[in-house]
Amino acid sequence: MSSRAKIYIVAILLAAASVTAYALMTSRVSDPVRLIAYTVAALIAAGMKVSLPGITGTMSVSYVFILIAIAELSLGEVVLIAALSSIVQSVWYAKKRPQPVHLAFNAASISLSSAAAYAAYHYSAHLTSDHTLQLGLQLASASGTYFLLNTFSIAGVVALTENGKITSIWRNGYFWSFPYYMIGASITALMRYLSNFFDWKLSLFVFPVVYVIFRSYRLYLGQLEREKHYAEEMAALHLRTIEALALAIETKDHTTGTHLRRVQVYAREIAKELSLDESETKALQAASILHDIGKLAVPDYIISKPGRLTPEEFEKMKIHPIVGAEILATINFPYPVVPIVRAHHEKWDGSGYPDGLRDTSIPLGARILACVDCFDALASDRQYRKALPLPEALAVVQRESGRSFDPAVVTILARRYLELEQLAGAEPIQEPGKLSLEVKIARGEAPDSGFQGESARTSAQTGGSPLHSVAAAREQVQALYELTKSIGPSLSVTETLSVIATRIKGLVPYDTIVIYLREGTTLTAAYVNGENHKLFSSLRLPLGEGLSGWVAENRKPILNGNPSVEPGYLQDPSKFSTLRSALSLPLETPAGVIGVLGLYRAEKDGFSGEDLRVLQAINSKLSIAIENAVRDQPAAGQVQPDALTLLPHAGAAFLHLEAELAWAAARQNRLAVLVCDVDGFKQVNDRLGHRTGDRILQTLALRLSDDSVTGEYPARMGGDEFLVVLPDTCEAEVESKIERISSMVRRVSMEISGDPLLGVSVGVAFYPDDGTNTETLLAQADRRLYSQKAEHKRTNEREPMAHDLARLEQSIVASDAPSTPVAHR
Repeated sequence: MSSRAKIYIVAILLAAASVTAYALMTSRVSDPVRLIAYTVAALIAAGMKVSLPGITGTMSVSYVFILIAIAELSLGEVVLIAALSSIVQSVWYAKKRPQPVHLAFNAASISLSSAAAYAAYHYSAHLTSDHTLQLGLQLASASGTYFLLNTFSIAGVVALTENGKITSIWRNGYFWSFPYYMIGASITALMRYLSNFFDWKLSLFVFPVVYVIFRSYRLYLGQLEREKHYAEEMAALHLRTIEALALAIETKDHTTGTHLRRVQVYAREIAKELSLDESETKALQAASILHDIGKLAVPDYIISKPGRLTPEEFEKMKIHPIVGAEILATINFPYPVVPIVRAHHEKWDGSGYPDGLRDTSIPLGARILACVDCFDALASDRQYRKALPLPEALAVVQRESGRSFDPAVVTILARRYLELEQLAGAEPIQEPGKLSLEVKIARGEAPDSGFQGESARTSAQTGGSPLHSVAAAREQVQALYELTKSIGPSLSVTETLSVIATRIKGLVPYDTIVIYLREGTTLTAAYVNGENHKLFSSLRLPLGEGLSGWVAENRKPILNGNPSVEPGYLQDPSKFSTLRSALSLPLETPAGVIGVLGLYRAEKDGFSGEDLRVLQAINSKLSIAIENAVRDQPAAGQVQPDALTLLPHAGAAFLHLEAELAWAAARQNRLAVLVCDVDGFKQVNDRLGHRTGDRILQTLALRLSDDSVTGEYPARMGGDEFLVVLPDTCEAEVESKIERISSMVRRVSMEISGDPLLGVSVGVAFYPDDGTNTETLLAQADRRLYSQKAEHKRTNEREPMAHDLARLEQSIVASDAPSTPVAHR
């Protein structure tokens, strides 16, 4: 505990002791029975407590009885009840046994608060002569005084002991509870009013109301606690993802997890002293681990060089802050990690890279990271030098103060480096498991000719230029993130495999993809897309036989193998294919091989060594995603449809459309996407109610399904918007479909609402005329939908105007007839 915190606590205790002594000397007990009754009630209410979210503290409902005591008893009695209830609240079912100083401070704080509230209550009685307003003013001033003093005194000690900001702690931990104090004032006002007609014992009947308040806050705070726990789990998952990326950095840079963790501890403690806010602190913590991720784009021979780099090598090294920032920019961190990573090699005097920032234009997190990273690197063993003793490492950093490093950061480091070293050593650091880079597989002989056909072209590419390696490495990291973000546990096996196929296409081009799943001793084609779809779909490959069977049994990939060796496939003279090269990879999890990924191309030697390296880098993610989908499939079944209409939901529709586009591209077919929005649906909900609206949506969904022929795919996008995918179609068929949908909507409107309230606007987009991917086609269909919707709106506005003009004309004609009365407005 800091000296300031100790002084603060002693001051509160002395002030409370003085107030308590004065209260006891100047007060007398007028009604012992009432005092005992109120004390017992307050103590029971003190046990009705809830834990406050985000801080170590509780709140009880004893405050209601303290406020009643303020209104009816003497100062000494009020202080006694408040102090005793505070002690009971602190020890009753406490998660952690409180220390004597905690009990004393809590009792002192609540005694001061209740005494001040007592003074405010009786002083405010003289502020107005209106008896109607007097009691409300008294109770409001007493409640406000009690709330402010009690919460600020506790927030103050928390701020001093945890080195935080008192205003932030008070706002986040206590401000939300202010309405509770106002509710207590209202209850007290009611009891005071009723006491004019009944005895004081009526106040004890407030217990049911107090209990209801307690239960409601307990349920509310329990929900907040569950949400907080969930957020912490997500944050922990986020951190583990960051640590997985850090393992990739370690593999490249030959640093250790100890170095990264130590840098984290140093940076975190200096950030506290420089008063970084929570967002900046979290960003610095993540950047402490990930700041060198851009070194994945730097050739190994440069990173591990045991000597001074040449100017050319240093130029390649200088790209790593930019590459690291570009990689992390795709992750969309909720805090500013990217600027810190990009600027962590900037220097205070402006001589750093990549942007030449100087002094305070460099993000503060980057200034902290640059200083502590250099200090710990100097004090750690590296492949090109031995570690320096801590004082010598600090001396090097101090010489660069004002040139390379922020002098304020260096000053803190120089003052606290021994303390920070102890903190770093005391914090449990678990070294992550090393990747099996040097393992040699004993089993599996070299395959016969025809199994594996790596050409000279492939071999040359495997050891190709460093720039080629840079591009491939950057692409791997992006692919890892995209796969993690895209593949979710709610997808079925087919949808999961569809997502995988789509993502792989952007990394390794192929003409056909087949994902085989293992069923005992057999491989079955669970997903096929591309050439020879029907032939591959019918295959069942025994383990150890053919190209994919060999890969599954031996757990080794095959690069540019011959597809014709698959048993029961192309060796059959009656079957024909243009596919001439294959890249086959075992899908492995800790439980073993669950399947095989097979990519096929028409040209010979169509895959490179870099293609294989990319797939191997993402293999674990693919395998785990597929294993989860297969494992959950029996329990969850297919993906749940839209709950109201039982049509596929938007997520399933997107995946289906991606698969249809891939099929249309392979067959060079046209495809149409219809986005349909029901016009006037809000009017139905407003006039006839949401249940009628739901019936209309359900009926429309059923009619859309009944109207769909083989291959057509209706889905609900949300609200009153539907999607229809029409494969292998033309304009005439689309026009016919739109007419049927329009007629369908009008009929449903008449059947259910008895009024032609509804119409429909339809936006159409064609593949490949309007786009070649899902996003472009849906965007074009949406634009046409809203254009048509606007035209319908203008038409609907003109029709009532024309109707009114016709009625006016009839009225004028009628007024010219001699015997017709005219109603003038």
